[in-house]
Amino acid sequence: MENKSLQGKTAIVTGAGSGIGRASALRLAQSGAKVGLVDIKEENAAEVKQAIGDAGGEAIIIEADVSEPIQVEQSVKKVLDTWGQLDFVFANAGVNGHLAPIEDLPVEEWDQTLTNNLKSTFLTVKYAIPAMKSRGGSIVITSSINGNRTFSGIGMSAYSSSKAGQMAFGKMAALELAEYRIRVNIICPGAIETNIRENTHKDQENLKKVKIPVEFPEGNQPLEHGAGKPEQVADLIRFLASDESSHISGTELYIDGTESLLR
Repeated sequence: MENKSLQGKTAIVTGAGSGIGRASALRLAQSGAKVGLVDIKEENAAEVKQAIGDAGGEAIIIEADVSEPIQVEQSVKKVLDTWGQLDFVFANAGVNGHLAPIEDLPVEEWDQTLTNNLKSTFLTVKYAIPAMKSRGGSIVITSSINGNRTFSGIGMSAYSSSKAGQMAFGKMAALELAEYRIRVNIICPGAIETNIRENTHKDQENLKKVKIPVEFPEGNQPLEHGAGKPEQVADLIRFLASDESSHISGTELYIDGTESLLR
């Protein structure tokens, strides 16, 4: 039976053109939601919009840099101007950034990673709140096992700090927004088959200085012996967007096939 638990709801997904964002946008649309596809380049989300339309769904593309306040505010406004409401926000866009030992990490690279991950989450939630206060709704933030449960990603001090910050921010927001019936939850994926490595820049030579000689079992996700699929995360996102999760807020949900339990 087709799941239409999001019929009549409207959503925004940031980083909607690929990976977890793409899979989640498709799943939300399949479940009946109208979806605002936010991506830094419009062409990134064109295929997603086409797929949603071909399946009988409804979506719009919003080109925006989610680290820029005005562009984020305008993204929310475009969804409201188009559909008149906002019920679900998936603050998903982010980068791995520059990987280097702390002493070698350029200050501007630290700033860029924190901006692209943590500041963008703050802005996405901040500008969504006025649109959601009267109706309530759900917000989900993409954090990571790195920075919340595992700290073995050598060279990822900026990334892990941004992900830990997202966790704290999500919990603060959950309590603050409870009176408006706005739920806020944080997902923490492990290794997922996405193209985020394209936004990863390793300082290979300097990283050798701080490498920790620990080897993990082959296939470090015991449940499936490999990286998870974006569609598996999308199933969780659909659940958190729906009324089926109406009593869940301020909660981190690990979706990593037990990967982080090995660390």
